[in-house]
Amino acid sequence: MKRLFLGVDVSTTGAKALLIDEAGKVVATATTPLTLQTPKPLWSEQDPQEWWSGTAASIRKALSDAGANGEDVAAVGLTGQMHGLVLLDGDRNVLRPAILWNDQRTGAECEEIERRVGRSELIREVGNVALTGFTAPKILWVRNNEPDVYTKAKLVLLPKDYVRLRLTGEAAMDRAGGSGTILFELKARNWSKAVLDKLDIPAEWLPPTFEGPEVTGKITAEAAAETGLSEGTPVMAGGGDQAAGAVGTGAVRPGVVSLTLGTSGVIFATTDAPLVEPEGRLHAFCHAVPGKWHFMGVTLSAAGSLQWYHDALTPNEGFDAIVTEAEGAPAGSEGLLFLPYLSGERTPYPDPHARGSFVGLTVRHGRAHMTRSVLEGVAFSMKDCFGLLQGAGLGTVSEVRIAGGGAKGALWRKIVASVLGLPMVTVTSTEGAAYGAALLGGVGAGAWPSVEAACDATIAVTGRDEPVAEWVKAYDDLYPRYRELYPALKPTFDSL
Repeated sequence: MKRLFLGVDVSTTGAKALLIDEAGKVVATATTPLTLQTPKPLWSEQDPQEWWSGTAASIRKALSDAGANGEDVAAVGLTGQMHGLVLLDGDRNVLRPAILWNDQRTGAECEEIERRVGRSELIREVGNVALTGFTAPKILWVRNNEPDVYTKAKLVLLPKDYVRLRLTGEAAMDRAGGSGTILFELKARNWSKAVLDKLDIPAEWLPPTFEGPEVTGKITAEAAAETGLSEGTPVMAGGGDQAAGAVGTGAVRPGVVSLTLGTSGVIFATTDAPLVEPEGRLHAFCHAVPGKWHFMGVTLSAAGSLQWYHDALTPNEGFDAIVTEAEGAPAGSEGLLFLPYLSGERTPYPDPHARGSFVGLTVRHGRAHMTRSVLEGVAFSMKDCFGLLQGAGLGTVSEVRIAGGGAKGALWRKIVASVLGLPMVTVTSTEGAAYGAALLGGVGAGAWPSVEAACDATIAVTGRDEPVAEWVKAYDDLYPRYRELYPALKPTFDSL
């Protein structure tokens, strides 16, 4: 009999199942694509039943590919997209399609939350301002716009926690995910009575919360029949995708920062205390590591900027070719700057109207300069996030662990290292949140004594990119000019 740990990741695009062994080696992985519904402009929804059917299919496929059966799986850890709203009635039937993290319909409800609670009190209590992506404004939107649905509601869950409900029959939530609802008292690591009372949201709608490695339930007979897992297998709380992803790269101690260059760019920093950025420009959430918190800064279009640039201007050439060409342009792209606000922005400017821009073009600039300026503009945006982290009391950074599709290219890693003035470290783990969820499952099952020990035992450094001295000087000179552009262009962005 094998002893495997299963990580389940319910993302926006796919339901993923990943199996690891006691050494942390990935034994099998399977993903079932998910569909996205956009019934109106700026709306983003999914059918929770599709999460469940996709999860069950992926688990069965991963078990088959591993040559394993349900008895070989010692524990399950869950992760997935944060902030989405799943509303259920008293019989635990889904009342409407889930409203997702990237849905933008709740601007009026965000204003209502800040009016009812108070912006400064909200930051102190939950660590964040009200943004359209979070769960709380979605609840208010349903109340304001779909009262027939709202009156039937009895339970609020996040996407992965609906899958948990189907696996175990238990309603529960991890504390990293719970804090992303902005209904969570950050210091107490549990629901905020003060915020719930001011928003008139019934506390009984919200499930109990657990630390990442804690058991939240066991696989039911019905779920065992659908997934191939064994009845009675424990299911751990896990964590929201960013917190579980940080576990998956070993960013579980203060001083070790995770930087992800995916479609969006994320800087994630673990803290020993519930710190907040005074103006709410950083997300402050609970970590999936018990007793830890984290700061998070988000650039909405990181590798997404390079994807747009490639698709719009160089669709017939490979990414490697255009990035290799960019190596021929000097650091600073001879004064050409790129603002990566192609989807609006989150940090440090929570502005849906912000636009992408090339500034400083001359007849001297060629494609290599433009490509490099895209890479540099994203790096400058990540520096914006990093500066807020340091200003909010992050402390000394000993290591930045870089991951994501954009981190595969050495040029971009060196640019980010030189802009931040810190080495970029790559690690063995490349499976992200699903891997972190599997580790959390293993910790809960006793394979490792702590999350930190699990990461130490399974994740190793594979490479290190140091800042390039001459690039550091060029970027230090150019960054203040980059910082001037958003305030100067904001009136134009708003008018457009």
